[in-house]
Amino acid sequence: MDGELFVATSEEIKRGSTTDIYYLRTREILAKKGIAETKVAMDIHAYSFPQGYEWAVFAGVEEAVKLLEGLKVDVYAMDEGSIFNLYEPVLRVEGPYSEFGIYETPILGLLRHSSSIATRAARCKKAAGDRMVISFGVRAIHPAIAPMADRAAFIGGCDAVSGVSGAKLIGEEPVGTIPHELIIIIGNQVEAWKAFDEVMPPNVLRIALCDTWFDERVEALMAAQALGEKLYGVRFDTPKSRRGDIRRIVEEARWTLNLHGYRHVKIVLSAGLDEYAIARLRDVVDVFGVGTSIMFPPSIDLAFDIVEVEGKPISKRGKMPGRKQVYRCFDCMERAVKPLEEPPPTCPRCGKVMEGMLKPLLKQGKLVRELPKPKEIRNYVLRQLEKLPDFA
Repeated sequence: MDGELFVATSEEIKRGSTTDIYYLRTREILAKKGIAETKVAMDIHAYSFPQGYEWAVFAGVEEAVKLLEGLKVDVYAMDEGSIFNLYEPVLRVEGPYSEFGIYETPILGLLRHSSSIATRAARCKKAAGDRMVISFGVRAIHPAIAPMADRAAFIGGCDAVSGVSGAKLIGEEPVGTIPHELIIIIGNQVEAWKAFDEVMPPNVLRIALCDTWFDERVEALMAAQALGEKLYGVRFDTPKSRRGDIRRIVEEARWTLNLHGYRHVKIVLSAGLDEYAIARLRDVVDVFGVGTSIMFPPSIDLAFDIVEVEGKPISKRGKMPGRKQVYRCFDCMERAVKPLEEPPPTCPRCGKVMEGMLKPLLKQGKLVRELPKPKEIRNYVLRQLEKLPDFA
């Protein structure tokens, strides 16, 4: 442990201290039986998706690579940010089982957690269309993993994050407004908004929180009158206990702002949002701040299974034995999974030869291709999202 927080250090994870005990016992048994060098191939794939999910976003690759680097293994993986379907291998490890077997638990933890967050973020961004989505959720998770979570949310499609450490990790500026505490301490909404405007540098967007004491419509107009052209937007963070019909609240505020000549002021909405709420509101809301639903998403259940032992295809029941390649046509998003030795298939829709997605990543523990930056991964996700159907 790091001494103050109940979190494992990188060194402890690398030593296998965060694995399940049976992997340590397996390594010991293989060693004492003289078969520790048995070579295997293992696939990571999703065997179930949350209800309503038809795809997921592969994330967490960079951390998994750091765990496997230096080991006597070969790793083949989809690019981070790839959208994948059920039963498609997203990563394959080849090498002596005792070399990497104890890392099954932490590798799955790294990939499952990041992929789950990135997938929910992608669903929110897909639902939002050209509207902005900001990750507001670090208060919902353990602070030790805040950078990882914000990174996953960003590469999944969020336009920005509010967390300071997460923004630093992805090389972006953190985005946020003001809390209710500032307004309550100052004791007056207008004075709080003006103080924010006076103290913050020009590059910080002037977004006024407008639901502390009065009706949202009333406070939105007050903010517009107080800051005028400098006001970028008004934010509503109305709790569920007082929300009523949030669409009607937004429409009233928009109507009132427009009526008084403040058409430039954008509507920012947060609190209790998910992809379905965003899809229903994106025609009246300009910016969505999404917290808990991204940071506490349904799990993308990834599994790590042996598919080959000493060159022989083999697996437990319910799994497909043998090494595989996942193919995709990037024009129409058609996909196929084939045994590794088979030639690439032709897309049934457009007739093009499909592209293999599992590419060499580590050779004998050494990185053989460059890992992309978070913004590059996010752009890759967005290009794929454009080709997927909208939410109803």
